Amino acid sequence: MVLVRTLRGFADGFVSVLLAHYLVAIGFTPLQVGVIVTGTLVGSAALTLLVGLTGVRVGFRTVLLGASALMVATGLGFFAITAFIPLLAVAVVGTLNPSAGDVSVFLPTEQAFLAGHANGAARTRLYAFYNVGGNLAGALGALASGAITGRIGFLLYVAVAAIATLVYRGLPRDEPRLSTPTKPLERSRAVVVQLAALFSLDAAGGGLVIQSLLVVWLHLKFDLSTASTATVFFCAGTLAAFSQFLAPRLARRIGLVRAMVFTHLPANGFLIIAALVPHPVVAIGFLLLRSLLSQMDVPARQTLVMAVVLPEERAAAASVTNVPRSLAAAVTPVFAGWLLANGSLAAPLVLAGSAKATYDLLLLWRFRSAVLDHDRTP
Repeated sequence: MVLVRTLRGFADGFVSVLLAHYLVAIGFTPLQVGVIVTGTLVGSAALTLLVGLTGVRVGFRTVLLGASALMVATGLGFFAITAFIPLLAVAVVGTLNPSAGDVSVFLPTEQAFLAGHANGAARTRLYAFYNVGGNLAGALGALASGAITGRIGFLLYVAVAAIATLVYRGLPRDEPRLSTPTKPLERSRAVVVQLAALFSLDAAGGGLVIQSLLVVWLHLKFDLSTASTATVFFCAGTLAAFSQFLAPRLARRIGLVRAMVFTHLPANGFLIIAALVPHPVVAIGFLLLRSLLSQMDVPARQTLVMAVVLPEERAAAASVTNVPRSLAAAVTPVFAGWLLANGSLAAPLVLAGSAKATYDLLLLWRFRSAVLDHDRTP
């Protein structure tokens, strides 16, 4: 599972940088780029919700093989189509990921699968390896995008999907489900809804600075070349990847929620500063500082969701907490594209940092007294 996440991370990192430059090169405006990005996220949200609520009847292997086939079709669609409306349709129904992280249907399915293979601190470590593999490969993919430009790059996306299909075929066949929950999240609904609302606020802020739009921002503000941009995001992805190895140790020492908040808040401050400084080297420096801290909360967040629900409700919880994140992240890129198109270059980053900082403070307030399994596990 970690191997496939790594392969998909490479493809996502590659495409997240390639996509914006490619769409601009074929004549799309920043607003149209924002609409395409929004379309990819809306489609992912709808598919993730469907799988989360019904996929338990099908099984992990079947769901992942179907998602891989859709990934192949998505890459072929972006390779063959250049008109805006048909390309938007492919973006909505496909699996293309314009962000530095995984926001596709694969994520909650794999997250629920991994939750059954570790407990407590071991689960956070497993999620850290899972995320680091994807993030580090994503950084390499971003770097590779500087060497392969144009729509031919989408064939690499197809090749990765084909390899992922072969790996997923090696998973044990899904056993028949004799009984399934009639009401998903019947006992954990309240806390999952609260987490979903908080995660949505964080994701809405993140959607304003999704990686494809940061590419556009760097181009508009500093006229950065494709190769330079690829190098920046390679460095950012590498820092984000390796920093997650610190998350299990930090969470064990100060708790899951504090580990999330006390790393995320400074990262959001760095994002706001990057928006305001006039020199490209300084701005990129603060973006890299942000990357060093911004993803340390991810394995702790995934463990938090698994810790507050019953084992039989994990798949639904993973889906229900990820879908609102995808929907919230899908709404804001088009707004960020509009701001960039109208010359408000600092606004998306300042708004993103402010929204995400508000999420941090609300999360800390809601779970300030909670003692979770991981907080007690040595």
